[in-house]
This record gives sequence, structure tokens and C-alpha cells, in this order.
Amino acid sequence: MRVIPLASESLGVRSLATFVEASGLKILIDPGVALGPKRYGLPPAKIEIETLQGMRKKLQGYARRADVVTISHYHYDHHTPFFEGLYESASEEYAREIYVGKLLLIKHPRENINFSQRKRAWAFLKNAEPIAKKIEFADGKTFDLGGVTLEFSPAVPHGSEGSKLGFVVMVLIDDNSRLIHASDIQLLNRKAVEWIIEKSPDLLITGGPPTYLGPRASGAWENGIKNLNEIIRETNSEVILDHHIVRDKRYPEFFGELEKKPKTFAGFIKVEDRPLEAYRRELHRIERGEEVELPFRVRR
Repeated sequence: MRVIPLASESLGVRSLATFVEASGLKILIDPGVALGPKRYGLPPAKIEIETLQGMRKKLQGYARRADVVTISHYHYDHHTPFFEGLYESASEEYAREIYVGKLLLIKHPRENINFSQRKRAWAFLKNAEPIAKKIEFADGKTFDLGGVTLEFSPAVPHGSEGSKLGFVVMVLIDDNSRLIHASDIQLLNRKAVEWIIEKSPDLLITGGPPTYLGPRASGAWENGIKNLNEIIRETNSEVILDHHIVRDKRYPEFFGELEKKPKTFAGFIKVEDRPLEAYRRELHRIERGEEVELPFRVRR
């Protein structure tokens, strides 16, 4: 199995998009890239917008190669919608190229879903159904695709139990190596943790808790550490950890409290972490010509 992280916060955008080659089958997981429209009360810096544009091109290139596309839920950093938005999607033509001719294995658009995601799922299906090879609602199902098994979890909360952000599905890809992509569970609910432990992956790709939200994420740091350490002890899996946790400048401290040190997407592909959103204030100051120290290089 070959795992290629495509886009994430450590690479400068909101995403957890991943490309997997398993026994000849090419799978694109969560094909979305976006930017936070406001952070610290500020819009994205110029370098964030430039990075977004580059990541879209990268995602588009891998989408052309994919046989299967999976979607864990309908937030815009996890699927590409069919409309032209400032930070969500480049254009309808761009979105079409992501999905045309693909087998789409997607989160159920009507069951275990909140109102906003149900609306997005309806808009997505209206446009995707005429162009996709086939669409399957994947929640809790297993698909045998020529010797590669894709097993999807039942819908689990997007974060803590009772989250108003709805539900997501995780996917296990098994070709004798076992990968779980656990998008937006935030390591905060028992159902997700127990499913991961039961399936015992060799490699876990997951997003950490949204500790950057401050008081609104009360207890997220401690619960995230506790739950991920339990997964590490019970499965001994390698861990790629990124997404929400990397929006917090303190994420290296979070990594340091774990029993096995994870890698970010950037670390996995051996480039430096560039958590642009976490340093948006500093990036705006640099744009104004100020001298600012950053823990990463800003390419101009």
C-alpha cells in the first residue's frame, strides 16, 4: 500500500485529503481543500490563498488518476462542492473533474446528518449523479474491490458526543496492510475510538481536537491525549495526526504528550510544517512589511 498525504493544515490549508494506492486500486479520500474565512478576525493572508490554489491543482491531478473517491462528510474541506466560492471550490468545472467517472463511496446524505450538511449533500448529489460511474452510501458497509476491502464505520459524531456539527464516517482500507482514515472524529468520542481499536490498523490518519477554539473546546486537549494514547497502546499503529489540532500553535506540545510521536502530513512526506492559519496574524504583519519571526520559511 502506498499512502500519499495531499493537503492539510501542516501543508497550509484546511483539509485531510489523502491518496492511496492499494494493490493497483487508486483511492482519493476526502477531496476538499478550503481556508478559514476568518481567523483572529482576519481574512486569509495572500500566501494562504496562493497555497490554496496550488493545493487545488495538486488535488485535481491526483483525482484524474483515482478509481474511487470517498467522502466522510459534507464540510467543504472534505469534499469539493459544485459551485464557485472564494475559499471552498474553484468552479463547477473543477469539481466535475474530481468526480467524473468515479465510484463514489460517500456518507449517507439523509441519515445521521445535521441540517446544513443535508443541504450540502443534496446539492452535491444533484450534480454528481449524472457524471459519477456509481454512487454508494457507505455508512457501516464493506466493499470488496478486486482484492482490496474498503470498510466504513457507522456514522460517528463530528467531535464530541452530541456535536451540533453532525456525523462522519471513517474508512478502513485493507490489502493485507490496514489503513484507517478517521476524518474529523477529533479523538473526542468513544464510538470512534472503539471502532479504531477493534479494527487495529497498521497506520491511522486522523485529525486532532480543535483546541484552537479556546474555551469552546474545554477539555478537548486532555480527552484527545487520553483517547489517542489508548489507541496507540491497544493497536501499536503508526499515527499521522493533523487537521484541527495544527490550527493551534501549541500542537507540538500536544504531540509531546503522546506515548508514540505522530507525524503531520508534512512530516510524513518529509517537508517542513507550514501551519499558515495558526500564524495568520504574523503573515498579515509580514505583508505590511514588518519583520516577524516564524517557525517556518515563507516562500515569496
